[in-house]
Amino acid sequence: MSRPVGKISFVTPPVPERAATYHHGDLPAALRAATAELITEKGPTGFSLREVARRAGVSHAAPAHHFGDSSGLLTSVAAEGYRLLVARFEEAQPIANTVDRLNAMGKGYVHTALENPGHFGVMCSHELVNNDDPEFSTFAARAFELLVETVTAIANEHNPKLNVDAAAMWVWSAVHGLATLQMGFTNMDDKAGTNDVDELIEQFGDLMVHGLFNGTGTRP
Repeated sequence: MSRPVGKISFVTPPVPERAATYHHGDLPAALRAATAELITEKGPTGFSLREVARRAGVSHAAPAHHFGDSSGLLTSVAAEGYRLLVARFEEAQPIANTVDRLNAMGKGYVHTALENPGHFGVMCSHELVNNDDPEFSTFAARAFELLVETVTAIANEHNPKLNVDAAAMWVWSAVHGLATLQMGFTNMDDKAGTNDVDELIEQFGDLMVHGLFNGTGTRP
């Protein structure tokens, strides 16, 4: 605005332990982890409740019991992804320099995607998730709200005529595209130089900021 840590791994604990921890609410988290791992490997279209249950080492009925159906489980994974993104965005808020803050949020977005590819694979797949789910909609809205607040601060300092909502959507789209491209490059012998991903994001952010300073986001 880490380099992918690799596929999320889920280690199935012994049956007695598993039964004990599930009583404490760990089964939904385990099912989300197994789902994210499966999406990382096969994409959202390769997902199935039965395969998730197999990887989690539980009855094939367990995912439906906790999440209702495949949309419910994918929605929960997407909501968890947005929760992780909000946490990254919130870490950047104390940065006084608004441009540096925007760059930090861009880094947070790209790193969240690279470190959680399974979550990233469904966060914007609106046809696969329930967009009206309270947890999903709350975290998604909060992430965009934090971005709008930062873009508003930049506009107040540098360009009062800026169309803030349009600019925020443009920034979101830009970093989402960068994250998507970077994920592809990491599977292509490091074409983009993933060790320098932070530098790339800084350069990308600088290009965007010049547009925020000089443009309005409104047609003449």
